Amino acid sequence: MKTEQPALAAALDPLAGRRILVGISGSIAAVKLPLLVSALAKRGAQVRCVLTPSAAQLVSPVALASLSRERCYLDADQWSHAAPRPLHVELAEWAELLLVAPLSATTLGRWVHGLGDTLLASTLLATEAPVLAAAAMNTAMWSAPGVRANWDQLQGFERVLPLGPAEGLLACDRQGSGRMPDPELLLLALESLASWGWRRDWHGRRLLVSAGPTREWLDPARCISNPSTGRMGVLLAQAARLRGAQVDLVHGPLQLDPSWLEGLNRHPIDTGAELQQLLQHLQPQMDAIAMAAAVADHRPAVTLSHKPEKAAVAAAMAAAWEPVPDLLVELVGRRPAGQRILGFAAQSGDVVPQAQAKLARKGCDLLFANPIDQADAGFGSATNQGWLLGPGAAVERLEPMGKLPLAHRLLTALGGLI
Repeated sequence: MKTEQPALAAALDPLAGRRILVGISGSIAAVKLPLLVSALAKRGAQVRCVLTPSAAQLVSPVALASLSRERCYLDADQWSHAAPRPLHVELAEWAELLLVAPLSATTLGRWVHGLGDTLLASTLLATEAPVLAAAAMNTAMWSAPGVRANWDQLQGFERVLPLGPAEGLLACDRQGSGRMPDPELLLLALESLASWGWRRDWHGRRLLVSAGPTREWLDPARCISNPSTGRMGVLLAQAARLRGAQVDLVHGPLQLDPSWLEGLNRHPIDTGAELQQLLQHLQPQMDAIAMAAAVADHRPAVTLSHKPEKAAVAAAMAAAWEPVPDLLVELVGRRPAGQRILGFAAQSGDVVPQAQAKLARKGCDLLFANPIDQADAGFGSATNQGWLLGPGAAVERLEPMGKLPLAHRLLTALGGLI
């Protein structure tokens, strides 16, 4: 699991210094939790773990204690004549954030029906902290009416962010829904919980996000592109999903952990023409669009079907070029009534005047402009900064922050216009 971050990103990490209680219940996915606990500790979080009896059969309490640098708690620890207060109350009050992963069918049932017959179950009942709940179980169990009824009931709990299981190959050799989201996505969801909370203010809304670069091909071996990794757009999509939106992500080639894409309705593209076609198809169904893709400005008028020899490359490069259509202007020009559009501008030099001119030219509702000639603010960076321009010539300075907290700031501004 990747945990390396630039110094600024580490300083701005919403998980650094936070007290996080990790509850692990009896699903085979529990074997993935040591990786996550280790990653949290490396990011500077204070981590304590609670295991159900079934989970203790699957993952070592000693390993979790070693990785977290804290004691790991079992059911046998719940009651002690030497403890002045009940352990489940102590843990519930200590935690700033709770993660329950994997959340088994049994622990889910105990939780929603108010049963506190294990240390983890009683801690969940006693806590007033935000909880990220990541379900994992066999496909048939997940489809069982009682489990689905319990899961539906959990959706209405305050301070709870439910994360349903992913599709994939399960430990029982069955292909289907029930796999616990990957640890990288759980970290992302925890970061979202820490920076935004559990509120699902985008519920019932549809958001279209474009992300990553496009590539315009000169021949089968060479293309014009840019260094965009797609991080900003993908984080916008995941932040919106965690806030309840139905999200469609149209993206070029990405340089990100694939687990960040779980739960999103994805539409991979390569060229500007492919992006243009998908935007035309998807736009009418959307309440809002965030155009974060880095689209090439020009493309060859003719793409060669063969790779020329090195000596002929200069001649191929000198061939006629044509502009890629301005896709943001097209979106604004054909949008239905009530649809809101957020544009992005990667700028250098004096950013604000350039961004103001671009906002007037493009006609979108909001424009986020970031200075790509400054450290920790350009393509591929874990952090960003810039200016958000909006209605009435409003200009808001957004100081350096992680791209996920920035995504939430932009979603709040965009959602406020719908």
